[in-house]
Amino acid sequence: MHDPVQPTRVGIVLIGDELLSGKRSDKHMPAMIDLLAERGMELSWARMVGDDAGLLEDTLRQTLAGGDIVFSFGGIGATPDDRTRQCAAAAAGVALEFNADGKAILERKFGDQAYPKRIHMVEWPVGSSVIPNPVNEVPGFSLRHHHFVPGFPRMAWPMAAWVLDHHYPQLQREDRDVEWLIEALDTPESALIDLMQSVMDAHPAVRIACLPNAGGRRAIEFGVRGRAAEVEAAFAALEHALIAADVPLGTRATR
Repeated sequence: MHDPVQPTRVGIVLIGDELLSGKRSDKHMPAMIDLLAERGMELSWARMVGDDAGLLEDTLRQTLAGGDIVFSFGGIGATPDDRTRQCAAAAAGVALEFNADGKAILERKFGDQAYPKRIHMVEWPVGSSVIPNPVNEVPGFSLRHHHFVPGFPRMAWPMAAWVLDHHYPQLQREDRDVEWLIEALDTPESALIDLMQSVMDAHPAVRIACLPNAGGRRAIEFGVRGRAAEVEAAFAALEHALIAADVPLGTRATR
């Protein structure tokens, strides 16, 4: 079951010692950014946590209390290093139970071979519900607005897409955010602070960010992000302010 108040921010928790040791590189964050962008949504935050049970439990306790939509990747299998199910239950203050819908799926797929080990893959926190797995049928689970999927990308990503479309269609937008970019050249960042603040104050519905060039060029990239009409107005104000301040301008782009 889901809370009646629908959250709007989306975060991800990436789990596994292999990510922090460099043995594996994370692929989930760029995939989630794309999945959300396709639906007019965006990622608000990400956390990466090793297989330390205490740290994972603390992390999930914080995210459960925060009220955001959270996708958790990894650690939901039946091997001893898979601790996500247990940590989620402890963080939520509920017991583990063999989920009836999950049991039915595993018994249908594996028959007697579901026992005694595989069945633990559906030993979830009380109150959880199934996330279908279109690849091998072994489900993930949702608890409140937290959604726990495997670490395997080919399973995890379609499962995350199903969650977005099944549980959060009302958050998806056709009028997706756009971003307009413009470069300010040969000007120190400190000289642009007041100018940037004045445009931000006049256009609170958009987000304006500046990013110095990392390649050695003396250029600062301004990005104006939000809904198209609001971005157009804020970008025009920013460009006008830069021109009025005699700031040389470089490349303009959209994305």
